[in-house]
Amino acid sequence: MEPPMELLEAEAGMLLKSRSTVTDAIIDLAGGTLGGITSVYVGQPLDTVKVKMQTFPTLYTNGLNCFMQTFRQDGIARGLYAGTLPSLAANVSENAVLFCFYGVCQKLVAKVVGGKEVKSLNPLENAVSGGMAAFFSSFALCPTELIKCRLQAMREMATKGQVEGGLDRLKIGPFGLTKEILQREGFRGLFKGLTATFMREMPGYFCFFGGYEVSRHLLTPPGKTKDEIGPARTIICGGFGGVALWVSIFPADVVKSRIQVQSVSGVTPTFRAMFLKILRQE
Repeated sequence: MEPPMELLEAEAGMLLKSRSTVTDAIIDLAGGTLGGITSVYVGQPLDTVKVKMQTFPTLYTNGLNCFMQTFRQDGIARGLYAGTLPSLAANVSENAVLFCFYGVCQKLVAKVVGGKEVKSLNPLENAVSGGMAAFFSSFALCPTELIKCRLQAMREMATKGQVEGGLDRLKIGPFGLTKEILQREGFRGLFKGLTATFMREMPGYFCFFGGYEVSRHLLTPPGKTKDEIGPARTIICGGFGGVALWVSIFPADVVKSRIQVQSVSGVTPTFRAMFLKILRQE
């Protein structure tokens, strides 16, 4: 005797639910990893310019001037693409952890707000999920961001005498710099700027996922779901989310870059102290 259709449907639903969290986490992990790799190779030269101007604002008149000086002095590989390996590690680890925990946090938020389905979460609830997920990704991001920022600003630090060895320090790579920090400062030395990273990442990804979901909602054609908007509209939504993220976090990003680069002297300023210093002086 065949089991009733209702029983088969219930068993299928239980099977989907039992595998959904793990399977979705793996899919999100893979998607986040590929997204991180792509973003590094597209954006690394501009990220180098950004970090240099954030940490040494009086050395360059504008972004183009910084770009051209970096290109003339150090070329592409050692100049514009300085810190690519830690940047790659930073983006891959951040995106992988972020999107993995984003799915988990969505399920948690769905339960808290009354047992909703994840697909029925509104933009605010998705934004909260993103902000929560960013807490976990900050731990993966902070050490690699520290190495990346110091490598990107190494010429400026050497020129100003902030590091030993002068311009010979430009030859140090990510592994050598990591080893040096571990020897001098221990494991905790890799987490300088963690508070600033929290202050950047959590509000930032609240705005990113909020902006992304709002734009997906607005761009969904009548009669379709937001998962059926197609690649072009999804890219536009991702761009909108990125703008929302960077507009909201840029002050915190400046503070983080300054802390991670200037802490090379051994003294690590607090987020509040650095924020107020920048506000007063600049």
